[in-house]
Amino acid sequence: MQLPLFSWLKEYDKATLGQDLGAALIVTLMLIPQSLAYAMLAGLPAEVGLYASILPLAVYGIFGSSRTLSVGPVAVLSLMTASTLGQLALEGVHYLDGALALALMSGGWLLLFGLLRLGFVAHFISHPVMSGFISASALLITLSQLGPLLGVSLSGHQLLALVDLFRQFDRITTATLVLSVISLGLLFWSRSRLRSWLLRLGAGEAVATALVRLAPALLVLAGILLSDGLGLASRGVALVGQVPAGLPSWSWPQWSALPWQSMVLPSLLLALVGFVESVSVGQTLAARRRQRITPNQELIGLGLSNLTAGLSGGMPVTGGFARSVVNFDAGARTPAAGIYTAIGITLVGLWLAPWLSLLPKAILAATIVVAVLGLLDLSQFRHTWRYARTDFIALSLTFMVTLVVNVELGLLVGIAASLLLHLYHSYRPHWAEVGLIAGTEYFRNRLRHQVELDRTLLCLRVDESLYFANAGQLENIITALISVRPEVRHLVLQCSAINRIDASALDSLRMINERLKLAGIGFHLAEVKGPVMDKLMQTPLPSELNGHLFLTMYQAWSSLTTQPEYVI
Repeated sequence: MQLPLFSWLKEYDKATLGQDLGAALIVTLMLIPQSLAYAMLAGLPAEVGLYASILPLAVYGIFGSSRTLSVGPVAVLSLMTASTLGQLALEGVHYLDGALALALMSGGWLLLFGLLRLGFVAHFISHPVMSGFISASALLITLSQLGPLLGVSLSGHQLLALVDLFRQFDRITTATLVLSVISLGLLFWSRSRLRSWLLRLGAGEAVATALVRLAPALLVLAGILLSDGLGLASRGVALVGQVPAGLPSWSWPQWSALPWQSMVLPSLLLALVGFVESVSVGQTLAARRRQRITPNQELIGLGLSNLTAGLSGGMPVTGGFARSVVNFDAGARTPAAGIYTAIGITLVGLWLAPWLSLLPKAILAATIVVAVLGLLDLSQFRHTWRYARTDFIALSLTFMVTLVVNVELGLLVGIAASLLLHLYHSYRPHWAEVGLIAGTEYFRNRLRHQVELDRTLLCLRVDESLYFANAGQLENIITALISVRPEVRHLVLQCSAINRIDASALDSLRMINERLKLAGIGFHLAEVKGPVMDKLMQTPLPSELNGHLFLTMYQAWSSLTTQPEYVI
């Protein structure tokens, strides 16, 4: 297997180097506040976010298949990390060990799936389920930041923390509240109005776009300067605190002190959510340049990135949407941009870490809130309700359970609901009695089109693969139709929509054949797909069939019809 690194390294030139370096500079400035904020969201020391944005980025650049995906901590995985470690009641050094263990275990899952070529597992989380999960997570993340925004310490589940907030209303720090309001206002304004304002002032398109993207980093810089100049800590404003300078060191969790058995399922869910998010972003960006990503290689790249994060004092990581889009739009051409970004964050950790200790937590909380509210998509509820009620059920269940109970159960309930609803649909397959459209060789549903029918010939189309759950339904449908049509002498099953027939369905077809034979009715199959026919020819059904195998429905009609009539 050739490393993805070699596919782009052989084309690397000075022009590509310049584009990658420019993108890396912008993404580095963007990632510093993001990394600190998401570490805080996960309940971890600020430097953990920086560590998770160094070696994992470089490792993904070597093993990942996307040329523009930017790997690091993201909001949803940070929330899941905090939720898991909180439920396990880990504290102090064991809390950090738990984060390292989650990164290692989720990395192990991803690497295992990649080696087994199980990239298709991403499709087991449907879009409505993922949308409900992310929207609920965005609300939970926003609620979790009320404490830092107001300068109070809230405890318990995020919804219960609202009750705790009312009890501590008199403890809200005025300086923190003012700083939070200003920070939120500036961040929202920079997202909605700053670009157009700069363009009106005559700034170029590139400059205006760059300043909008760098607004959080500029706010962080302003916050550090204000904290140092005004002594915000003495006014009751909570600061990030000591951020050790230097490179991440080798780390290994104390497994004996961790309930690692209870972390197996949460780490699997972390791996699945991270993979789905990363693949979605990677495929979207790759399509814009007519490139492609390889899901199985993505599993390996993300798996090794998480293993590296766990071994270098980091936290679970994946490809983030915002940073990847910025990396793409800034002109990144290859994964080398991610490697250069890792070098940039390393330099920040070496030289500027002491300054980060002066950063107010309220500014980081504002950064998180503005970032995650963009993930809240309530319009999806309306669209899904109008188009597919069953998908709406899965979406709503995921949203409510995630919001009220916890993120792990919410995701599991959503996956289970979508799979059960799929089984329910296929258990009750759509079927139609079809007839010939006059003057053609096409057969259509008699309830939707004016068609020719024959009283002695029943043509039935089933729009679903036949398997153990719905095979009995086909028997019931045929029995019900034959019981009210005593004049029928032939039944043709149109198989054009049947992609698979399992062993249970085969037994049902043989049983239908025997019953129709006893009733003096011929049982015929038409338009059987090649792969399905190959399987049937290995069974006794073709020789036992009380009828014929027809290539087309028109051939069956021509052979079996007696006196057709028009029916509307």
